[in-house]
Amino acid sequence: MSLRPHFQLLRPTQWAKNLFIFLPLFFHGKLLDIDLLFQCAMACIAFSFAASSIYCFNDIYDVALDRLHQSKSKRPIASGKITVSQAYIMMGICMTVAILVIFIFFRGKQLYLLLAMIICYYLMNIAYCIRLKSYAIIDVLIIAIGFVLRIYVGGQATGIWLSEWMVIMTFLLALFLAFAKRRDDVILYEKTGIRYRGNTNRYNLEFMNQILTSISTITIIAYIMYTLSPEVIARFQNHHLYLTSVFVLTGIIRYLQVTIVDSKSGSPTKILLKDRFVQLCILGWIFSFLILIYL
Repeated sequence: MSLRPHFQLLRPTQWAKNLFIFLPLFFHGKLLDIDLLFQCAMACIAFSFAASSIYCFNDIYDVALDRLHQSKSKRPIASGKITVSQAYIMMGICMTVAILVIFIFFRGKQLYLLLAMIICYYLMNIAYCIRLKSYAIIDVLIIAIGFVLRIYVGGQATGIWLSEWMVIMTFLLALFLAFAKRRDDVILYEKTGIRYRGNTNRYNLEFMNQILTSISTITIIAYIMYTLSPEVIARFQNHHLYLTSVFVLTGIIRYLQVTIVDSKSGSPTKILLKDRFVQLCILGWIFSFLILIYL
């Protein structure tokens, strides 16, 4: 029996989203602290397995619609490579592993808070899969809140306080990516006439383009204000953080190009893994920040 379909069901490529858990460590100049890095990595592993458990449930719940979708029909359950019973077993195993990792590597108040955050994320996404994703706007808000929960997990795992700037920028960026993904659903609906999501008819291209423009503008302004804020300058003892805005601005413009011109924003993770331009922007931002903060 091939294990590949079981591995695909977990969607390991989507684990890249959980790198947001490392942001508190990165922004506070503690990335080279081995102990904190290890704690953050364990929290990331636990969150990744919890997320995979949700992916299993989502594919079980949406199997009928997935079979009608041009790309989702290739998913393990929709294609018949894995049975629903097997998927439920995988779902249970993933959540069990997530909880065990938390209990093994964390103690006291930290353990209970991390466990509460992961369970909150889990229940919120179960509700999302069953009902909430059918409501326009609420669906993308749930996704954005999920990313904010990720950075709170990172902050709690390392004992790092999260600034308001970090929370706001994470929420805005996640909102931007979620609306870009929904835009692809609208295009697919207009081409095929099939609604793969119950709320697709509550969106249209004009609305999505205006929303993307507004959110991308606010995100860029918020980031520039963050790099110029006295609090941040004092913390890092550096007046040149604003230079990293070039990579943020360029990366968002490129993503808008992929979304609006190429209409290929259906999977933000695929863009991250395949688009060289976006990758260069992210690497440029990371290295410039590393130089300014750590050197």
